[in-house]
Amino acid sequence: MSETEKISCSFCGKNKQDTNILIAGDSAHICDSCIEQAHDIVKEDSVAQKALSEDFKLLKPKAIKDYLDDFVIGQDELKKVISVAVYNHYKRLLQLDTSEEDVEIEKSNIIMVGQTGTGKTLIARTIAKLLKVPFCIADATVLTEAGYVGEDVESILTRLLQAADYNVEKAKKGIVFIDEIDKVARKSDNPSITRDVSGEGVQQAMLKLLEGTIVNVPPQGGRKHPDQKMIALNTKDILFISGGAFVGIEQHISRRMNTKSIGFRSENEAMIDTENLLQYISPQDLKSFGLIPELIGRMPVVSHLNPLDRIALKKILTEPRNALIKQYQKLFEMEGINLIFDKKAIDIIVDRAMEFKLGARGLRSICEAIMLDAMFEFPSDESKKELKITASYVKAQLSRVSSTKLKVA
Repeated sequence: MSETEKISCSFCGKNKQDTNILIAGDSAHICDSCIEQAHDIVKEDSVAQKALSEDFKLLKPKAIKDYLDDFVIGQDELKKVISVAVYNHYKRLLQLDTSEEDVEIEKSNIIMVGQTGTGKTLIARTIAKLLKVPFCIADATVLTEAGYVGEDVESILTRLLQAADYNVEKAKKGIVFIDEIDKVARKSDNPSITRDVSGEGVQQAMLKLLEGTIVNVPPQGGRKHPDQKMIALNTKDILFISGGAFVGIEQHISRRMNTKSIGFRSENEAMIDTENLLQYISPQDLKSFGLIPELIGRMPVVSHLNPLDRIALKKILTEPRNALIKQYQKLFEMEGINLIFDKKAIDIIVDRAMEFKLGARGLRSICEAIMLDAMFEFPSDESKKELKITASYVKAQLSRVSSTKLKVA
């Protein structure tokens, strides 16, 4: 064997003849492949460090809300709450050394209450596009107590680790959105001999996550891979945002505010907006609904979403960047077809959505039913270059579809 063939990369062990370039150093060599891998590692690390450096541009609450306004119609109060929470979360990330500070910034977890289709998950997904920290959405409906069929609460952090590419330091600064939090409400105030494994038991298991502690997280899910090595993750700096429809909580609000008193109406009752009782939501109502006080205390910021009226639904159809009509116009534009919606046609769609009371999701169902035939026929007919959706066309399409077939998208 020649002297040239004996020379190899000190990192991967490849012989010189198996590499494109082999750079010599002080009693060591490195090949082009190892150089590229090392460059990628340094680049990723520098990006992570830059995100937490002093010169990192911190988005102000107004700038965050302006971004949300481009995608989400209405819900100004909630968008303010979310904007402030995210802004404070960024400031917490940029806090250099808390040991030298007299005041340590703590996180304020949020709970959102609103009817289906009002924009809870949309706001969370829109925030995900803007954030420079790992973000994940977890579904509370699949969670159960440890040892029972379902997912453990630690699986929430598994998703966050995946969003952070299993970088623990990045995941420690992440944000988690827990959807359908109302589904883990206590089923009954009366104690039972049977365990509430998907209700109160899950709430108790979530306490340690919300409060801030070191949790051993299974990187691939706990039950399918029992022999895997756990990853220790500190949840102290993870911001938790939860949301739920809380169907029927208006009754608890009404009972607390005594809006159904018999006889003369009180002065306070006359000022109550009975059409939107969610605006009066309080932690006491969440407790009456079935959330345990310990969980409520760990989510101190309680906000609500207003029900969507006719004006809001019409704006959702036409104004946001990802408005439904713009989505269909983009689909037809790819086929070289100009799609136009008549104003009266839009009014009919909104009126039908108001009847279904499904919020923005109802708009999607109705539009899919209206556009089905056009999306089926037009791509095959190259002679058609324009499609105008008129009021008569909408009525004809809706008349062919039974209302029972219009489901939530």
